[in-house]
Amino acid sequence: MRYKNLIFFISLFFYLNAQEDLSYQSPPEKILELIDVALPPRVLIDEKKEYMVYLYRDNYKTIEQLSEKELRLAGLRINPKKNIGSRINYYSNLKISLISDEDSDIINVKGLPKNPQISNIKWSPDQNMIAMTNTTREGVELWVLDVKKAKIKKIVGPRLNANLGSVFSWYKDSRSLLVKFVPSDIESIKLSEDLVPTGPRISTNDGAKAQNRTYQDLLKSKNDEDNFEILSLSELYKVSINGSKRRWKKKDMYRNISFSPNGEFILVSTIKKPFSYLVPYYRFPSEHTVFSLSGAEAKVLAEVPLIEELPKGRMSVRSGPRNFSWRSDKPASMCFVNALDNGDPQKDVEFRDELFQLDAPFKSEPISLLKTKNRFYRSNWCNDTLALASDYWWNNRNLKTYLFNPSDSKVESIVISDRNYQDRYNDPGSFVQERNEYGENILSLRGNKTYLIGDGYTAKGQFPFIDELNVSTLKKNRIYKSNIQNKKESIRDFSPELKQLFVRIESPSEYPNYYFRELNGKLDQMTFFSNPFKSLENVHKEVIKYNRQDGLELSATLYLPEGYDFNNKKKLPLLMWAYPREYKDKSSASQTTKNPNQFTYLYAGSPVYWVTRGYAILDNVSFPIVGEGQDEPNDDFRNQLLRNAKAAIDKINSFGYVDKNRIAIGGHSYGAFMVANLLSHSNYFAAGIARSGAYNRTLTPFGFQSEERSYWEAPDVYYNMSPFMHADKMKTPMLIIHGDSDNNSGTYPLQSERYFNALKGLGATARLVMLPNESHGYRAKESILHMLWEQDQWLEKYVKNKGD
Repeated sequence: MRYKNLIFFISLFFYLNAQEDLSYQSPPEKILELIDVALPPRVLIDEKKEYMVYLYRDNYKTIEQLSEKELRLAGLRINPKKNIGSRINYYSNLKISLISDEDSDIINVKGLPKNPQISNIKWSPDQNMIAMTNTTREGVELWVLDVKKAKIKKIVGPRLNANLGSVFSWYKDSRSLLVKFVPSDIESIKLSEDLVPTGPRISTNDGAKAQNRTYQDLLKSKNDEDNFEILSLSELYKVSINGSKRRWKKKDMYRNISFSPNGEFILVSTIKKPFSYLVPYYRFPSEHTVFSLSGAEAKVLAEVPLIEELPKGRMSVRSGPRNFSWRSDKPASMCFVNALDNGDPQKDVEFRDELFQLDAPFKSEPISLLKTKNRFYRSNWCNDTLALASDYWWNNRNLKTYLFNPSDSKVESIVISDRNYQDRYNDPGSFVQERNEYGENILSLRGNKTYLIGDGYTAKGQFPFIDELNVSTLKKNRIYKSNIQNKKESIRDFSPELKQLFVRIESPSEYPNYYFRELNGKLDQMTFFSNPFKSLENVHKEVIKYNRQDGLELSATLYLPEGYDFNNKKKLPLLMWAYPREYKDKSSASQTTKNPNQFTYLYAGSPVYWVTRGYAILDNVSFPIVGEGQDEPNDDFRNQLLRNAKAAIDKINSFGYVDKNRIAIGGHSYGAFMVANLLSHSNYFAAGIARSGAYNRTLTPFGFQSEERSYWEAPDVYYNMSPFMHADKMKTPMLIIHGDSDNNSGTYPLQSERYFNALKGLGATARLVMLPNESHGYRAKESILHMLWEQDQWLEKYVKNKGD
């Protein structure tokens, strides 16, 4: 034992003292074998449920791929050589099976390119083909898969421009696509490191308030502006599936393109100048125009100015028409929304938004369809006399659903649902949709009945359901409720015509597989994916429930190592993992959506790996922060954090499974912020792991997470919540990990660097690991393995072997 401890401490000495020259490391074998697994594919299925397409992807990028040249412009990250987003996860293989043939095998798609890098996948309107892009060293290509023949071929490329918005859209005849191409006369970009400055960078303000969040990757110079324009410019070509093409529109900064349901008109949105150094590209000036198929201008819907200044509040929007979209049940009717409060949530008005419709040929005045009490959210079209729309209001978490007659605004709309959207126990579900004659999704209606699919969360467990809603009487009838034992069932789709469900079934040790289920309960299995995480099959898993000091019910998912002896109850080290969430009422905050029968799926940042290393794991621990009425959640943030942590520790300690002196707490992003606060203001933990966090809220002065108030409105809140301000109280070992290219709003890499410097200067035990080229979530396999190694070393030293 002494010899083993000696080896451990020698290796730890190396870990702590040779970090300057440390190369990428790998975690222990038991963790590594869970990383090096081939995951089952993503599944696509056509509307008729005839074909199933399997999309396979590599689990991780390599650090070499992540280190390719990248330009960060106006909120975008672009590979300037390939003209596509630099951080896209690609599919590397495709397969197909015929659902209607029980004896059909999963077959390989013929004609795939060498080393495929597939993305931007879209069904054709007739669902006989699937278009996609393939990224090569030279750029982006367009490929089309013939589903029936299981054969794919290259159409054009590699000159597609996938830098901005949708790269292509299908024509309604399913024989051609409208595609963005890099212009033939495009200028070369200029790298800022190759330029000699000609003067200072200057920003001015004329007194207007522009209280924006702390966006990252913004434009910073005239050269950035030039590069953004060069990389955003495209020419639009009509491309036949046989490969022929002709130019449809000359170069412009095209963002999004969408065809009218009948295919006779095209809505095109473009970005305009001037650009901004304060906000991302989606708040730059824009123009929204409808064109005919020939390219003739039919209607300029809106010319939107630069949006640097908005009224205060999360529910603020710009004034003027917004949310342009085609009405899916009409041949060519454009819908849009206008703010009745001028976009200012502080104004006291009866209605916030108004929904309008403008019919082809777009010469008449728009007609009003509906006014909403809250901010418009989305619509669900059905026919001339029936439609649904939803609105929401973030401040009180309210969500309303309206049933209305789109042909007669004089017929008063009916609110059929009015609830707190965080109240999962009373969620009525989502309406079932079906494709119409235009290939568009509309509300599924049989006679006067429509259908809802619900997740079915209750205080007693999860019971997914299908409700039948009579739109005339508004009475509901539950036609299906899942009662599957020791497994979790999720309803993915429902066919009222066939009375058939498409479901996914899983258990803690059984990977999710797809089935057809008849309403009478009969099951027909469609996929047979096996569990890639074999070493976790016999791990103990349960959802535990307990109460906070103020009576709020909380929950967490507990994992214990395989073979744990419940009779002798060996005291284990414990790793807790959590993420705080804000609520406006205690009822919603106390609800749980954890299902003990859910498959134990490991992602790169999961804490569950350590159950193979002899730890108890308490994952997804409830950390609600509640502010009811006029009180904001953050007014009592720190106290509620401590109460949440104590309640979880008291509960797990009552089982006798863990050593209360060997407990670690971990979290990512806002969870890292939580970790730093808990370690600064309590002695509950032996160590902490904080990844990609923010620790000084004065660096996000115009709000963060769900905080609307600025620093100058609530200075005490910002100060009390900031671990940086309390670095002198840190007495617990803390591991800080951050991607050095984090682009998440508020979590600058600087946050971790400055916080570590404060901890170091004050004599705290801390370690800072900056992962090269990584963003908010980590992508490269080398980075992920090293992150797991760092966490394992930290836990072994400061938790499992504490005091040895």
